Amino acid sequence: MINKISYFVSWSGGKDSCLALFRAMEKYGKPKYLLTMLTENGDRSRSHGIDRAILQKQANLLQIPIYFCAATWNNYEATFIKAMKNLKKQGVKMGVFGDINYTNDINWKLHRQWADQVCHQVEMISYEPLWDDSVHDLLQEFFEKKWIAKIIAVNSKILNKNYLGKILNKQLIDEFLACGIDPAGEKGEYHTIVLDGPLFTQPLLATEKESVLKNDYWFLNLILT
Repeated sequence: MINKISYFVSWSGGKDSCLALFRAMEKYGKPKYLLTMLTENGDRSRSHGIDRAILQKQANLLQIPIYFCAATWNNYEATFIKAMKNLKKQGVKMGVFGDINYTNDINWKLHRQWADQVCHQVEMISYEPLWDDSVHDLLQEFFEKKWIAKIIAVNSKILNKNYLGKILNKQLIDEFLACGIDPAGEKGEYHTIVLDGPLFTQPLLATEKESVLKNDYWFLNLILT
């Protein structure tokens, strides 16, 4: 049974936020907004370096409005809270986040604490639909639901740039495990963009362009086809 509540989803465009969205929709119906933080010039996502036009197209294919905010890392939290206050004025009562619980990683627990904290400041509910599941189970669900995700960023100190553009699949996960890194890239080893899945009206078509090295990360530039 769906319990209707007005909510937003903190949206990176990658696999975790997409799976969090899917689970939230099963429980609460469609969100009022996706919320994406952009770089200070407003052209790319702050977390994954995805072009704003790509994210807008992704939201269109999901048939969910997207709310953009530009910020530096220094004013990220203040800008996020301001955005939440604006959404609250439109009746939004809950924020959904795609954090995963790493039992032995105190730094990762800070992500959950941050989400709880900012929601508390604006008197919203914080919901973490992925928190109680293992990485293995989440990846298995992602593949079983037939989501399609492409790697668009890799940590140059950990992974070769040749992984850019590869579609995430079980074989690739086995390679990551063999390398001794987190299979879901949850410690920043890699980032993805979701191109298709059960919530999309049709696949997102994007052409691969140049790759750019910035702050120890290789980013793959995509443009709409």
